[in-house]
Amino acid sequence: MTQPKMGVRGVLVERAGHRILFVEELDVSPGEVLAVVGPNGAGKSTLIHVLALLERPSAGEVLFDGRLVRGDLLSYRRRMAVVFQEPLLLDATVESNVGSGLALRGVPRAERAHRVRRWLERFGIAALARRSARTLSGGEAQRVSLARALALEPEVLLMDEPFAALDEPTRQALIDDLDRALAETGTTVVFVSHDRAEALRLGDRVAVIIGGRIRQVGPPSQVFAAPADEEVAAFLGVETIVPGRISAVEEGLAVVEVSGCRVEAASALEGPGAGEVLVCLRPEDVVLSPAEDRPVATSARNRLPSVVRRIVRSGAQARVELNAGFPLVALITKQSLEELSLEAGSRVVASFKATAVHLIPRHARPRDPSG
Repeated sequence: MTQPKMGVRGVLVERAGHRILFVEELDVSPGEVLAVVGPNGAGKSTLIHVLALLERPSAGEVLFDGRLVRGDLLSYRRRMAVVFQEPLLLDATVESNVGSGLALRGVPRAERAHRVRRWLERFGIAALARRSARTLSGGEAQRVSLARALALEPEVLLMDEPFAALDEPTRQALIDDLDRALAETGTTVVFVSHDRAEALRLGDRVAVIIGGRIRQVGPPSQVFAAPADEEVAAFLGVETIVPGRISAVEEGLAVVEVSGCRVEAASALEGPGAGEVLVCLRPEDVVLSPAEDRPVATSARNRLPSVVRRIVRSGAQARVELNAGFPLVALITKQSLEELSLEAGSRVVASFKATAVHLIPRHARPRDPSG
């Protein structure tokens, strides 16, 4: 079994008598990109500060290469690099900023110049080398910050909301460049974000932290498809979360009664018992069609006559709130909205596949999967 590159054991952070963070156990494998996501105030930045040895926890330990961090903390920090939301650049040229960490670590001038040039080019800012950092845009400044960090050739890169202050086109371009750079270097990375799309784009694994505790860890596809509890589901964009009761299991599908409606789910919950569950459904998995007498051909197991309650337009998409016997939300394109001529009161059929339905035991308590 591969030894973790970095990890924590029993880490507790308290401030003024309030618990900010508690993580029983969390490991990061060599070369892995771990995305830590959660709402504002969840404890994400505190975790990064603890891992970066910038904040001493109230209790618990940080591990590096499987060993407890002890003694000279500077020797460990020199094996890491940290990137914050604010670039924190020196009042100097771009190339001086990129080389500043190398100079502090005593890297010879020729080697320093080579690394600076390489990372300026890698992040597309070579033409800015002689520019003052004061003149840079937000996106350019963050590129300099990332180049400075990776020029150190760190064993571990820690990032705290590095893209949060950037506009969407700038952010996407920088994420693409960073993704390619990380693939080339094989650097172990932990980055925190409140943005789910960033986690899907960059993370090999995702850890969801809510209320100072890690509630779920796993591959992005698994975590997003099968959230562990109601709060995790809501944070991950599941907008339909309604109570139901498993009445039967037929042909490998759970039949769930939801406010008098029948919903079929390809769920891991088994047995014919009367299980109380939460039915979870993402809005993008719901398809709307006209309420016609003749059924539309579809592979969806679930087809529910529904009435449009409210429509919220946002750019090229529209969020449609429905009454399907229970509250149901669909996310459709603006083109579909116009083709269906939808407005409040319109009658439609809402369809979704059994595989799109995720069931959570209704009375299951949120747990910390890291412990």
